[in-house]
Amino acid sequence: MQLIAATILLYSVLVISAAEILWPIELFVLIAILLLAGATRTERVLRALLALALTGIALLGLADFGTGLAFARPFNLIADWHFAQGIWLLLKGSAGIPLAVIGLSAVALVLAALMLGIWWSLAQWARCGAGARANWIAAAMLVPGAGLIAADFKDYAPVSVEAGARIAQTLAADEALEAFIVQAKQDPIEDIGPVLTALDGRDLIIIYIESYGRASFSNPRYRGAHKKTLQAIEEQLGASGLGMRSAFLQAPTAGGQSWLTHGSVASGLWLSDQSRYQAMLESGRQTLFDYAAGAGYRTVAVKPAHILAWPEGEVLGFEVIYNAEDLGYAGPALNWVTMPDQFTLAAFERLEYNRAGRPPILAEISLISSHAPWVPVPDMLAWEAVDDGTVYSRFMEGSPTPAEIWRDPERVRAQYTKAIEYSLQAVGSWVARHADNPPVVLLMGDHQPLPFVAESDVFDVPVHLIGPAPVVERLAGSDWHSGLTPGADSPVIGAERLRDWLLRGSF
Repeated sequence: MQLIAATILLYSVLVISAAEILWPIELFVLIAILLLAGATRTERVLRALLALALTGIALLGLADFGTGLAFARPFNLIADWHFAQGIWLLLKGSAGIPLAVIGLSAVALVLAALMLGIWWSLAQWARCGAGARANWIAAAMLVPGAGLIAADFKDYAPVSVEAGARIAQTLAADEALEAFIVQAKQDPIEDIGPVLTALDGRDLIIIYIESYGRASFSNPRYRGAHKKTLQAIEEQLGASGLGMRSAFLQAPTAGGQSWLTHGSVASGLWLSDQSRYQAMLESGRQTLFDYAAGAGYRTVAVKPAHILAWPEGEVLGFEVIYNAEDLGYAGPALNWVTMPDQFTLAAFERLEYNRAGRPPILAEISLISSHAPWVPVPDMLAWEAVDDGTVYSRFMEGSPTPAEIWRDPERVRAQYTKAIEYSLQAVGSWVARHADNPPVVLLMGDHQPLPFVAESDVFDVPVHLIGPAPVVERLAGSDWHSGLTPGADSPVIGAERLRDWLLRGSF
């Protein structure tokens, strides 16, 4: 019975390491090696090395599953180590410090138990070794592996081949990063001359809505509600004489890592992972905000999600940065969300937009009410009622917890629908407040929501240009769909193209 349990555990570890392989050849090879080695001192050293290796590849397999679930892509050994801090902050914000510590401790215990389980499983087969009978069984173990290879090597490739492919992929990614570093230092518009002239001296407000993706238009779960919300906003803004055009943006990420999209738009580079983002920061490349500052704009970042210092902001060219603690919010955190979007926009208005005698502003505002866990979703308030945010306490009273919502995928998707509606309403209402002397607003998603919510592997997000009709027509042209609802045939623009488009005034 112990031998059966040991074999099942080894089989499971190997399958986790390469999820598409149903019959890992290494299982038979491992058993053969252990039988030949027997319970010896050499075998114990070998067993320790194998236990470490198998735990490592199982961990990588789980990491692949996690990044696939969260970001619709495989784990990147070079770029993804920074997730440790992000996971801690998300757990702390969603569940509190005690539960976050318990959760991470449980993960560490599971990994330790896995390694011990692998060690024990290997020992069960090693104890069956030594003698002619064990040698014959060991030889027999190699027959199924050879048969699987002969039957179809493509479907039954060894896990070691998968591991080799991962190593090769990592090396290739490293080479690609070196080429990217060279590219980042060679800016094709370094001597562009006058910039942002298409804005006619108006403010440019870039607003990102968290997790607002193409799913809002392609997925029937969300399409009706989100289109209805956008149509209501379009009617309100159209009655004020504002122009609106929409398209889709190809984002470099899905499910998270918003800063990769922000950085791609700012730098004019395709930032598909953290290593590229870091290389961009270190390259000395001039961003959209650097060029804007040179043209006399006040460059402003509004980052309500930032509860820690953000030194990258200065590198990106922001003259002033408002992190969460700088926005004057005195209300409760709505689980992970530090403050509602309507308060964020009101704070920007109070701190920057309504200042007398100021120069034109180029601002980047990252709205986060539509960030998971999407509970609670506040109501829109009268703008004068927002005040210091204490009014939002009532939305936490009686609200279900994230744990209650996330037990049911359908409830999660319903809450996501409401969160995007709220974020769109907040932006639409804010733009309407300033329709008499409107800024140019570039409103877009940062990435698709989590894959199980988006139910799509497409990385596109909506992008809307709103402002004085002549400026909108000049910038967007006829390719962009009229209004706030992009069509299925609307152009898909790479995020890295927006910097040069805004600076030049055309594609």
